[in-house]
Amino acid sequence: MINISPPEPFAAARFIKEIGRGKDGARSLSRNDAHDLYAAMLDGRVSDLELGGILLAMRIKGESVEEIAGFLEAAEASFPQIPLTNSSVYAPVVIPSYNGARHMANLTPLLAMLLAREGVPVLLHGVLTDPGRVTSAEILQALGQPICASIEQAQQCFAQRLPAFMPIDALAPKMARLLAMRRILGVRNSTHTLVKIMQPFVVPALRLSSYTHPEYLTMLTAYFKTAAAAERGDIFLMRGTEGETVANARKAQKIDWLHAGTQTTLIEKQNIADEMPALPGQRDAATTASWIQQALAQPELIPKPIAGQLEQCLKVCRALHTQYNSADIGKP
Repeated sequence: MINISPPEPFAAARFIKEIGRGKDGARSLSRNDAHDLYAAMLDGRVSDLELGGILLAMRIKGESVEEIAGFLEAAEASFPQIPLTNSSVYAPVVIPSYNGARHMANLTPLLAMLLAREGVPVLLHGVLTDPGRVTSAEILQALGQPICASIEQAQQCFAQRLPAFMPIDALAPKMARLLAMRRILGVRNSTHTLVKIMQPFVVPALRLSSYTHPEYLTMLTAYFKTAAAAERGDIFLMRGTEGETVANARKAQKIDWLHAGTQTTLIEKQNIADEMPALPGQRDAATTASWIQQALAQPELIPKPIAGQLEQCLKVCRALHTQYNSADIGKP
């Protein structure tokens, strides 16, 4: 009989002493300390009492760039990275989908399917359901698209020019456990930010990332300009459409492209829509899926902001793929 000993406890008091002094008195952790703390949290080495204190302290204080960098490094080391096995001329796209629709139809699956149809390896990850919201997973299931439980299944979707949706429980189960703490504590925690900016591929990829609160725009922009972020690929950063990373079909929002430490505005904010597109009449999964099928067959139905986002994604993904493969030439 194999005797599996419990993980060695991690003493978190000294970290809580730094971050738990309130919004004005708290101090940020170094990148190394943030990495070690979050790695211990992922491994279940932090007691429930200390874990709750850490999550609430970070919620009040807010994450610094160094903390996010350390947290993310630990997070991405906690699950297998996805290799590419197909011969696409595009770098992959990562689309986090954790918010879904509350008021207007969730068109994240439309963007994902348009990209995949062009040959882009598209990974969506998120939650399967969320009370009161319509998730991308529910819409994709209504479209007859598979839900991937493994990297191999995701790779099969890439080969078939289909978007691959992996639930966070399958993609990064240790992160999923921390994400689920929201049901216990009643508020979001740092993991909700991390899942929206992580890069699960072995090769550089284009991440679509969104923010809701202005302070996160400042922090995320600074992080995405770091060398560590640039090594993992490019980022499109925009204000979320009800939290999702698809362009608002009714009026385009600003999209910034972060590449190799530089920031370029690709699409300017549209204050007034030129014309109101014909959108789904209801936001439920079946109605949205039916409308998406029509839009895929009739390009004129695709809202202009989403068409513009698609065009920019294709340009950057092709350039990123070319750049990465050129850099690989001559390597042993």
